[in-house]
Amino acid sequence: MDDTRLPSGDGDEPSGRFLLRIPPALHAALRDSAAEAGISLNEACMRRLATGSHKDGPEIEAVLRALSLLGRDLLGVVAYGSWARGDLRDDSDVDLLVIAAPSVPLSRALYRDWDRQDSEGPLEWESHPVEVHVAHLPVPDERISALWAEVALDGIVLFERRYDVSRALAGIRRRILAGELVRREVHGHPYWVEAD
Repeated sequence: MDDTRLPSGDGDEPSGRFLLRIPPALHAALRDSAAEAGISLNEACMRRLATGSHKDGPEIEAVLRALSLLGRDLLGVVAYGSWARGDLRDDSDVDLLVIAAPSVPLSRALYRDWDRQDSEGPLEWESHPVEVHVAHLPVPDERISALWAEVALDGIVLFERRYDVSRALAGIRRRILAGELVRREVHGHPYWVEAD
């Protein structure tokens, strides 16, 4: 039965009601987001759909896999590198940064758990393999890693909770613009140094 054509009481008009089945991790993330905003889950979903803040294609699959991996400990997912810059080559992969809560130990087990999700095949993005990196948010007043500096330059936030990832990236970009972090290259490979 087509759920959009359920009787509404006044003829053949759609009722506007439907059932949507989503993975438990995505449901939890949406529920948490709604609670943080002080609105119902239904209202949060309607707002996202009305504003077009939903994604199609490999982005949603990447976020769903990250949610399945970390659940409520997922702080964000960012695509970066050549795909984000728009200069993806035929032999390029798509770099994906998965940001875990500080309580999650960064270990090989996380990567093995990510790979276990490949039962339907490895995650691909526009026919390119996805290279996953798992990290914690940078700690304020500590040295910024080259990974975070690169992500700050061209990263596209696909998912985040409470805008912590966007704030961290904006802070790093401010340091780059102020000349505190400088990008250099050796043999075509970038590295970052803190200015004296």
